[in-house]
Amino acid sequence: MVTFSSLRPFDPLPFSPLASSSSSINPRIPSTLPRIQLGFLRIPPKGSPNVRFDRISELHHRLSYTARQRRRRGMLVRSEIARTGPSSSPRELPEFQLVPRIRGVCFYTVSAVSAIFLFTMMLVAHPFVMLFDRYRRRAHHLIAKAWAVLTVAPFYGIRFKGLENMPLADAPAVYVSNHRSFLDTYTLLTLGKSFKFISKASIFVIPIIGWAMFLMGVIPLHRMDSRSQLDCLKRCIDLVKKGASVFFFPEGTRSKDGKLGFFKKGAFSIAAKTGVLVVPITLMGTGEIMPPGEEGLLNPGMVEVVIHKPIKGSNAEALCREARNVIASTLVHHGYGVHHSD
Repeated sequence: MVTFSSLRPFDPLPFSPLASSSSSINPRIPSTLPRIQLGFLRIPPKGSPNVRFDRISELHHRLSYTARQRRRRGMLVRSEIARTGPSSSPRELPEFQLVPRIRGVCFYTVSAVSAIFLFTMMLVAHPFVMLFDRYRRRAHHLIAKAWAVLTVAPFYGIRFKGLENMPLADAPAVYVSNHRSFLDTYTLLTLGKSFKFISKASIFVIPIIGWAMFLMGVIPLHRMDSRSQLDCLKRCIDLVKKGASVFFFPEGTRSKDGKLGFFKKGAFSIAAKTGVLVVPITLMGTGEIMPPGEEGLLNPGMVEVVIHKPIKGSNAEALCREARNVIASTLVHHGYGVHHSD
């Protein structure tokens, strides 16, 4: 009688069909079978002596050692984090940003609710605006100013300098400014000037806000489309010739690092061809209140808007260089950075 204690590893069980001789199952099967290799496991044929588990034991030992090392490193990292307690730890970051996020939600709520009522007023006035003030649309810009003031007043203050440098209300001009934050447009609308912004075409599909921009005559632009850029310049020249003002962010996009970028010459070529004034404006503080890429946060603070003396010329490159130098010097004076060409 065969007992389990007398069996060697990989021996067939007494009640298994393999316990019988291979010739009794199929006489064609040879008595000695080649070894079948499955990865690291070797299954020897029946009757193979001295079955060893060296490779299996060695692999098991290596896996166990690796698992212990990983657990040990994880414990060391967690203990190091707990001991040092960095300011960007997962627990402290949400608590630190809780108030700015609440302020951000309130800001957009006030903006949306006030936009609904003021857009209705704009919609009612639109037929009369198109009939009597088709190009400047001063009534729409007055409503936009009220919307911007209602939105920003509860959350941050605005301090203006150089308002005496603003051109006369009826004089067309090309306004240019540095671009640091999503709040730049809100801040500039509080000036109440009837200038046409150049905006990304994708913003026009946003309900209420995009529709209001369309009624105000904001000029859409596809940044990567050269034909759209050419059409935008032609439309701006046409508006300026008909008495309207236009507003450009010559950097083309918001500054990611807070430093003043390089200016594109499109706005200044319009001023050079039409002979109107270029009004440089410096914005400071919007990037700290709502940093670029973090439009869900709204920190407290004060924004300063500096309107510089207008400049005029027939050389677009010279106008571009002079306007940038004026804005750059103001930013440097207040501790901001500026990118310099090599």
